[in-house]
Amino acid sequence: MCGIVGYIGKNNFVNHVLEGLKDLEYRGYDSSGLSYLQNNNISTFKAVGKINNLEEKLKNVEVNDFGICIGHTRWATHGKPTEINAHPHSTNYSSVVHNGIIENYLEIKDDLSSKGHNIISQTDTEVSVHLFEEECKIEQDLLKAFKNTIDKLDGAYAILLINVNSEDIFFAKKGS
Repeated sequence: MCGIVGYIGKNNFVNHVLEGLKDLEYRGYDSSGLSYLQNNNISTFKAVGKINNLEEKLKNVEVNDFGICIGHTRWATHGKPTEINAHPHSTNYSSVVHNGIIENYLEIKDDLSSKGHNIISQTDTEVSVHLFEEECKIEQDLLKAFKNTIDKLDGAYAILLINVNSEDIFFAKKGS
């Protein structure tokens, strides 16, 4: 069972998400990761195994002031436990974490691939961030683009998404 955490605020926002991920350790997981947004730039870190492996990758990261962070502990349902398959999944402008199953991900993946998207993981999650980027080409209002994205996902899930052009965490839950 996966776990997701999001935080918007000041002072150690990355640590707040790490602590949230540690609170979810009892669920079991095979990888973890987080993305944070600061100064219109998304940085993503992923690790296989225990959360202390993720902490080790973050030990030299210095964040200050205001930031937004999303994190994930993964229990593999689609794809092996690797860093490529670990969440968050990111594009140039957005990053997403997800718990649940996107039942129509293969159909979405085929459509996005035909439009030039390079989907590298074996997961169902990665299609959601690429689909959001595609929706942003049509709809400039990010909330509307997110809603349009969610409307195209079949399954049961909870999802968090950040984008470089917003100081919000977009989130949705369906049957999860």
